[in-house]
Amino acid sequence: MARSLSNIILKGIAGLPATRSLRTTVISGPYYQHGMGHSTTVTGDPETHEDFQPTNKLASSGLSTHDVVEQDVKENPVMIYMKGVPNAPQCGFSALAVRVLKEYGVPISARNILEDHDLKNGVKSFSNWPTFPQIFIKGEFIGGSDIILNMHQTGELKEKLKDITVEAKQ
Repeated sequence: MARSLSNIILKGIAGLPATRSLRTTVISGPYYQHGMGHSTTVTGDPETHEDFQPTNKLASSGLSTHDVVEQDVKENPVMIYMKGVPNAPQCGFSALAVRVLKEYGVPISARNILEDHDLKNGVKSFSNWPTFPQIFIKGEFIGGSDIILNMHQTGELKEKLKDITVEAKQ
């Protein structure tokens, strides 16, 4: 009796139009993570107040993407372009790069390339390197997480970051 009643209720709920709109749609692409779609943009939603509309800070700065990347690399001793941010990486390679760099106690500056497609393409063009993360140390393009890990294992990264670590602690 209880089983047949629960089956009737479940069938009734499943037949409601509102439940059809609640089904999960799995998407793929740069915002795909754990079966959920994530996006930082709201397109054409008349219900969203302009104060809450996403903005492109780089576009509103008046600088070209190349200029922004060049300025980032010059002004930040350790600059990483990554998927996510250092406290919340959104891919394993970015997480690995951040974890290795944090071992040295250096200040890490970062930009999330998932927030701006133009930035992502601009960084690729600037470095002539197709993948992310991309790490720059003292204005020099180093490479990705595999290269940083290798440099860490050989001691080369410690030498490269030595004076940055000293500056950061003073």
